[in-house]
Amino acid sequence: MQTIYCLSGLGANEKVFQFLDLSFAKPVFIQWLPPRQNETLRQYALRLKEEYITEPEPVIFGLSLGGMMAVEIAKVIPSSTAILISSAKTKKEIPFYLRMLLSTPVYKMVPEKVVRRSKKIQSYFLGAHLNSTKKYLRSTLQDLDIQFYRWALDALRTWKNDTVPSNVIHIHGTKDNLLPLKYVDADITVENGGHLMIVENAVEISACLKQIVCKN
Repeated sequence: MQTIYCLSGLGANEKVFQFLDLSFAKPVFIQWLPPRQNETLRQYALRLKEEYITEPEPVIFGLSLGGMMAVEIAKVIPSSTAILISSAKTKKEIPFYLRMLLSTPVYKMVPEKVVRRSKKIQSYFLGAHLNSTKKYLRSTLQDLDIQFYRWALDALRTWKNDTVPSNVIHIHGTKDNLLPLKYVDADITVENGGHLMIVENAVEISACLKQIVCKN
Protein backbone atom coordinates (compact mmCIF):
# COMPACT_ATOMS: atom_id res chain seq x y z
CA MET A 1 0.00 0.00 0.00
CA GLN A 2 1.35 3.41 -1.02
CA THR A 3 2.38 5.86 1.69
CA ILE A 4 1.04 9.41 1.23
CA TYR A 5 2.71 12.28 3.05
CA CYS A 6 -0.01 14.81 3.87
CA LEU A 7 0.74 18.52 4.33
CA SER A 8 -2.14 20.64 5.61
CA GLY A 9 -2.90 24.30 4.88
CA LEU A 10 -2.30 27.58 6.67
CA GLY A 11 -3.84 27.47 10.12
CA ALA A 12 -4.89 23.85 9.60
CA ASN A 13 -3.66 20.54 10.96
CA GLU A 14 -4.26 16.85 10.24
CA LYS A 15 -7.95 17.20 11.21
CA VAL A 16 -8.64 18.60 7.74
CA PHE A 17 -7.94 15.17 6.23
CA GLN A 18 -10.56 13.38 8.37
CA PHE A 19 -13.24 14.01 5.74
CA LEU A 20 -11.39 12.04 3.04
CA ASP A 21 -11.44 8.31 2.37
CA LEU A 22 -7.75 7.42 2.30
CA SER A 23 -8.28 3.70 2.85
CA PHE A 24 -6.40 2.95 -0.40
CA ALA A 25 -3.14 4.28 1.07
CA LYS A 26 -1.08 4.70 4.24
CA PRO A 27 -1.38 8.40 5.15
CA VAL A 28 1.39 10.06 7.14
CA PHE A 29 0.19 13.37 8.56
CA ILE A 30 3.18 15.69 8.71
CA GLN A 31 3.24 17.88 11.80
CA TRP A 32 4.36 21.49 11.47
CA LEU A 33 7.78 22.17 12.94
CA PRO A 34 8.43 25.45 14.79
CA PRO A 35 9.70 27.85 12.09
CA ARG A 36 13.13 29.40 12.46
CA GLN A 37 13.76 33.12 12.37
CA ASN A 38 13.69 34.47 8.79
CA GLU A 39 13.19 30.95 7.40
CA THR A 40 11.81 30.97 3.85
CA LEU A 41 8.99 28.76 2.65
CA ARG A 42 11.47 26.72 0.58
CA GLN A 43 13.88 26.28 3.50
CA TYR A 44 11.04 25.21 5.77
CA ALA A 45 9.68 22.74 3.21
CA LEU A 46 13.09 21.12 2.77
CA ARG A 47 13.44 20.85 6.55
CA LEU A 48 10.11 19.00 6.65
CA LYS A 49 11.42 16.69 3.93
CA GLU A 50 14.55 15.88 5.96
CA GLU A 51 12.49 15.28 9.08
CA TYR A 52 9.69 13.12 7.66
CA ILE A 53 10.23 11.88 4.10
CA THR A 54 12.67 9.02 3.65
CA GLU A 55 11.29 7.17 0.62
CA PRO A 56 13.05 7.56 -2.76
CA GLU A 57 9.73 7.86 -4.66
CA PRO A 58 7.29 9.47 -2.24
CA VAL A 59 3.75 10.67 -2.92
CA ILE A 60 3.22 14.06 -1.30
CA PHE A 61 -0.28 15.47 -0.88
CA GLY A 62 -0.39 19.18 -0.12
CA LEU A 63 -3.36 21.40 0.69
CA SER A 64 -3.09 25.16 0.03
CA LEU A 65 0.11 26.25 1.85
CA GLY A 66 1.07 22.58 2.10
CA GLY A 67 0.78 22.33 -1.68
CA MET A 68 3.33 25.11 -2.14
CA MET A 69 5.68 23.25 0.16
CA ALA A 70 5.02 20.05 -1.80
CA VAL A 71 6.18 21.87 -4.96
CA GLU A 72 9.46 22.80 -3.29
CA ILE A 73 9.99 19.19 -2.18
CA ALA A 74 9.07 17.89 -5.65
CA LYS A 75 11.79 20.09 -7.16
CA VAL A 76 14.50 18.26 -5.19
CA ILE A 77 12.97 14.76 -5.50
CA PRO A 78 12.23 14.31 -9.23
CA SER A 79 11.07 10.73 -8.59
CA SER A 80 8.29 11.95 -6.26
CA THR A 81 4.67 12.70 -7.11
CA ALA A 82 3.24 15.88 -5.63
CA ILE A 83 -0.56 16.27 -5.59
CA LEU A 84 -1.75 19.81 -4.92
CA ILE A 85 -5.26 20.73 -3.83
CA SER A 86 -6.53 24.32 -3.64
CA SER A 87 -2.99 25.62 -3.94
CA ALA A 88 -0.53 27.49 -6.17
CA LYS A 89 2.49 26.13 -7.99
CA THR A 90 4.21 29.48 -8.51
CA LYS A 91 4.04 33.01 -7.15
CA LYS A 92 2.14 34.04 -10.31
CA GLU A 93 -0.75 31.75 -9.37
CA ILE A 94 -1.29 33.80 -6.22
CA PRO A 95 -3.63 36.69 -7.19
CA PHE A 96 -1.91 40.06 -7.54
CA TYR A 97 -4.26 41.66 -4.98
CA LEU A 98 -3.39 39.02 -2.39
CA ARG A 99 0.32 39.59 -3.08
CA MET A 100 -0.24 43.34 -2.68
CA LEU A 101 -2.03 42.79 0.63
CA LEU A 102 0.83 40.62 1.89
CA SER A 103 3.35 43.27 0.82
CA THR A 104 2.01 45.52 3.59
CA PRO A 105 2.71 44.81 7.28
CA VAL A 106 -1.00 44.85 8.18
CA TYR A 107 -1.19 41.10 8.86
CA LYS A 108 1.57 41.46 11.47
CA MET A 109 -0.43 44.03 13.40
CA VAL A 110 -3.87 42.38 13.46
CA PRO A 111 -4.58 41.33 17.07
CA GLU A 112 -4.81 37.60 17.72
CA LYS A 113 -8.41 37.85 18.96
CA VAL A 114 -9.45 39.51 15.68
CA VAL A 115 -7.91 36.67 13.66
CA ARG A 116 -9.71 34.10 15.78
CA ARG A 117 -13.06 35.89 15.40
CA SER A 118 -12.86 36.37 11.63
CA LYS A 119 -15.20 33.44 10.91
CA LYS A 120 -17.43 35.26 8.41
CA ILE A 121 -14.51 36.57 6.34
CA GLN A 122 -12.74 33.21 6.37
CA SER A 123 -15.97 31.36 5.58
CA TYR A 124 -16.33 33.43 2.40
CA PHE A 125 -12.76 33.05 1.15
CA LEU A 126 -12.49 29.40 2.16
CA GLY A 127 -15.92 28.50 0.78
CA ALA A 128 -17.46 27.22 4.01
CA HIS A 129 -21.10 26.50 3.15
CA LEU A 130 -21.92 23.23 4.89
CA ASN A 131 -22.41 23.03 8.65
CA SER A 132 -19.61 20.46 8.86
CA THR A 133 -17.22 22.91 7.18
CA LYS A 134 -18.24 25.79 9.44
CA LYS A 135 -17.80 23.59 12.50
CA TYR A 136 -14.34 22.55 11.27
CA LEU A 137 -13.41 26.19 10.64
CA ARG A 138 -14.47 27.23 14.16
CA SER A 139 -12.36 24.43 15.61
CA THR A 140 -9.38 25.42 13.45
CA LEU A 141 -9.54 29.06 14.56
CA GLN A 142 -9.66 27.96 18.22
CA ASP A 143 -6.56 25.76 17.76
CA LEU A 144 -4.68 28.29 15.62
CA ASP A 145 -0.95 28.72 16.31
CA ILE A 146 -0.77 32.49 15.81
CA GLN A 147 3.04 32.56 15.63
CA PHE A 148 3.11 29.96 12.85
CA TYR A 149 0.22 31.74 11.12
CA ARG A 150 2.14 35.02 10.98
CA TRP A 151 5.38 33.33 9.92
CA ALA A 152 3.54 31.52 7.11
CA LEU A 153 2.01 34.75 5.77
CA ASP A 154 5.47 36.31 5.73
CA ALA A 155 6.90 33.23 4.00
CA LEU A 156 4.15 33.49 1.37
CA ARG A 157 5.00 37.15 0.84
CA THR A 158 8.62 36.31 0.02
CA TRP A 159 7.96 33.09 -1.95
CA LYS A 160 9.63 33.51 -5.35
CA ASN A 161 9.08 30.16 -7.04
CA ASP A 162 8.48 30.34 -10.80
CA THR A 163 9.28 26.70 -11.63
CA VAL A 164 6.61 24.05 -12.21
CA PRO A 165 8.10 20.55 -11.84
CA SER A 166 6.76 17.89 -14.20
CA ASN A 167 5.99 15.60 -11.24
CA VAL A 168 3.22 17.88 -9.90
CA ILE A 169 -0.53 17.24 -10.34
CA HIS A 170 -2.78 20.17 -9.46
CA ILE A 171 -6.45 19.77 -8.45
CA HIS A 172 -8.43 23.00 -8.12
CA GLY A 173 -12.02 24.10 -7.59
CA THR A 174 -13.95 26.32 -9.97
CA LYS A 175 -15.32 28.39 -7.07
CA ASP A 176 -12.13 28.98 -5.08
CA ASN A 177 -12.46 32.53 -3.73
CA LEU A 178 -9.00 32.64 -2.16
CA LEU A 179 -6.99 31.36 -5.15
CA PRO A 180 -9.36 31.83 -8.11
CA LEU A 181 -9.15 29.30 -10.91
CA LYS A 182 -8.54 32.00 -13.55
CA TYR A 183 -5.05 32.54 -12.09
CA VAL A 184 -4.27 28.82 -11.85
CA ASP A 185 -3.23 26.25 -14.45
CA ALA A 186 -4.95 23.16 -13.00
CA ASP A 187 -4.68 19.58 -14.26
CA ILE A 188 -8.02 18.57 -12.73
CA THR A 189 -10.91 20.91 -11.90
CA VAL A 190 -13.70 20.25 -9.43
CA GLU A 191 -16.99 21.89 -10.38
CA ASN A 192 -18.24 24.28 -7.66
CA GLY A 193 -15.29 23.36 -5.46
CA GLY A 194 -14.18 26.09 -3.04
CA HIS A 195 -10.88 26.48 -1.22
CA LEU A 196 -12.04 23.94 1.37
CA MET A 197 -13.37 21.45 -1.17
CA ILE A 198 -11.31 18.83 0.67
CA VAL A 199 -14.18 19.04 3.19
CA GLU A 200 -17.19 20.02 1.09
CA ASN A 201 -16.35 17.84 -1.94
CA ALA A 202 -14.60 15.09 0.00
CA VAL A 203 -16.10 12.19 -2.00
CA GLU A 204 -14.93 13.62 -5.32
CA ILE A 205 -11.49 14.56 -3.97
CA SER A 206 -11.05 11.08 -2.47
CA ALA A 207 -11.86 9.50 -5.84
CA CYS A 208 -9.34 11.77 -7.62
CA LEU A 209 -6.62 10.92 -5.12
CA LYS A 210 -7.29 7.20 -5.37
CA GLN A 211 -7.13 7.30 -9.16
CA ILE A 212 -3.81 9.19 -9.15
CA VAL A 213 -2.15 7.16 -6.39
CA CYS A 214 -3.27 3.74 -7.58
CA LYS A 215 -2.11 4.53 -11.11
CA ASN A 216 1.36 5.49 -9.85
